[in-house]
Amino acid sequence: MEIKLAALLAACLVLVGCLRPSAPVALKGVEVNNYSGQKLSSINDFRENSIKGPQYIDISNYTLKVDGLVNSSREYTYGRVINGHQAYSKVVTLNCVEGWSVTILWEGVLVRDLLNEAGSKPDAKTVIFRAYDGYSSEFPISYFYDNDILMAYKMNNVTIPAERGYPFMLVAEDKWGYKWVKWITEIELSNDTSYEGYWESRGYSDTGNLNQSFIK
Repeated sequence: MEIKLAALLAACLVLVGCLRPSAPVALKGVEVNNYSGQKLSSINDFRENSIKGPQYIDISNYTLKVDGLVNSSREYTYGRVINGHQAYSKVVTLNCVEGWSVTILWEGVLVRDLLNEAGSKPDAKTVIFRAYDGYSSEFPISYFYDNDILMAYKMNNVTIPAERGYPFMLVAEDKWGYKWVKWITEIELSNDTSYEGYWESRGYSDTGNLNQSFIK
C-alpha cells in the first residue's frame, strides 16, 4: 500500500512540475536504405583507403578551426557546429578513383555558412581542408559560394562512424573521392592558388572534377 502511494505521489509531482524526470536517453538512429524512391548504398559499402587508417577522435577535446585570410578566426566544438547552424540534407554519390561508388543521404552544414561567419578577406582565393591524420585537399573559394557544399555529420540518418570520417566529412560533390576530406579539423582560407593537398602533390588533379581524368 505504501509503495503504491509513493508511486502515485511521484507521478503527481511530475505532472505539476515539482519533480522533473531525467533527461531523455539518446538512441542511435536507424540507417535508411531508400530516400524519396532512390535506393541508397550502405554506410558499410565504402572501402578503407585512408592514408593512416581510421581515426578515432575524442570529441570532448575536438575543435574545428576556420582561420587564415578571414576577418575573425573561429573555433567550434562539435556541438556548436551541429546545434548552431541550419542543417541541410541531400543525396550525393561519391566516386572513387579505384572504380567503386556509393550513393548516400548526407546531412550537415553548408561550408558557405562557416565561411560567412568567419568573413573571407578579398584576397582569399583558396580553401584548404585539413584532417586529423595530416591529410589535406584544396579548392577554389568559388566552389563553396557557387554550390551548396555540405560538411556532413550524418549519413543515411545515422551519425557518421569513425571509419567514415567522424565527426565531419566534406561532401565534395562532382569531385573524385580523394577530395572528400574526412576527420576535418581545420578550414583555412589562403591566397596560395598553387597549394597542393596530399594526393594533388602526388600527381592527382588539383581540381578533381569527375568529368576529367584524376591524373594531371
